[in-house]
Amino acid sequence: MTPVALTLDLDDTLWPIWPAIERAEVHLHGWLAQRAPATAARFDTAGLRALRDEVARTHPHWAHDLSAVRLESLRRALAAAGDDVRLAEPAFETFLQWRHRVDLYEDVVPALERLASRFPLVALTNGNADLRAIGLAPWFRSVVSARGFGRGKPHADIFMEACRQAQAPPAQVLHVGDDLLLDVEAALAAGLQAAWVARPDIHADVDRAPPGTHHVVRSLGELADRLGV
Repeated sequence: MTPVALTLDLDDTLWPIWPAIERAEVHLHGWLAQRAPATAARFDTAGLRALRDEVARTHPHWAHDLSAVRLESLRRALAAAGDDVRLAEPAFETFLQWRHRVDLYEDVVPALERLASRFPLVALTNGNADLRAIGLAPWFRSVVSARGFGRGKPHADIFMEACRQAQAPPAQVLHVGDDLLLDVEAALAAGLQAAWVARPDIHADVDRAPPGTHHVVRSLGELADRLGV
């Protein structure tokens, strides 16, 4: 069945996420070195990430809210070092500014232009990316985020919300993403169509797509070709 709307994952589908995160963490540490030197001296970038991971483990109810996890980890780091915990929020804003300086895959903008000319596009993400800050908002009807919805992928209800915002029944919505569990298997289980974007820098093996996957592509441009846009 030809889809009438598309939902798209963001991180590692439209841009590689870890280079952006690592760059943001370096600039965050530099910001702390100037304004909270005791914290920067006590925690290097690896230490701050370890503290962030500890908060994620001990607060599983925040699994849908990566911003809350990062912010709490900054509060803990500042408190442990004896710096002003009120610096956590501006520190986090600095992190976010750099987190949004992503390097889009080369095919993304041309492919979004093509796809948006045919289909309503809804972003569906477990992350905290802001499409306006990144410059991709004009091609999307809306964004459904785990943080805003209260639960993330692979829960079926967040897919249902994305279909509602796309104004299309699940069986006629194609979800596009890089993660086999959170995107492909979860979309199929929720009754959507699924496309696996297996980018070569992330996925060397393209033979692991679950049965029923509608498309396996190496780029968003290839998907636009497959959909005849």
